[in-house]
Amino acid sequence: MDRVAHDRLKWKCRRGLLELDLVLGRFVERNASALDEGELARLGELLELPDNDLWDIVSGRSDLYAAGLGDVVARLRAC
Repeated sequence: MDRVAHDRLKWKCRRGLLELDLVLGRFVERNASALDEGELARLGELLELPDNDLWDIVSGRSDLYAAGLGDVVARLRAC
């Protein structure tokens, strides 16, 4: 991933909830360079969710997400 793509991803991870900012920011710093195109697309799909829904998924309070997103959700939860 080039610098511009990395910066765009970081910007998309900026959220209204501090908890999400912390988790997503840490995730991008640790994992962005290792994500393939498919994982980036699935992460992008997750980032389209409203903050509260996304936080419920990341924090493990909800499993209401598309089955194909499970790998990215698992990596987010590990952060």
